[in-house]
Amino acid sequence: MQDMSQALNFGKSVADNGWGMFNAFLSYKLADQGKQFVKIDKWYPSSKTCHICGDIYKELQLSERTWTCPKCNTMHNRDDNASVNIKNKGLEMLSA
Repeated sequence: MQDMSQALNFGKSVADNGWGMFNAFLSYKLADQGKQFVKIDKWYPSSKTCHICGDIYKELQLSERTWTCPKCNTMHNRDDNASVNIKNKGLEMLSA
């Protein structure tokens, strides 16, 4: 995909198309199994939201891999916290 986007001067559109095709295939396969594909908003602050108390730590920098919630004093790994928040947001969207 990267070589094709550079060689044909299509840039980001080729990479976006590849990601879109992946999402389409994933959605199709899940529907075939009787499951749903849920997509959350790309601007949802999954890394910055404490999954314990729900407080949003707005000062979190991209370089910070761990952080402590100022409200409940819980220490979070950025990626683990984001995965819990994404799962919870998806479940919330399904129940709505």
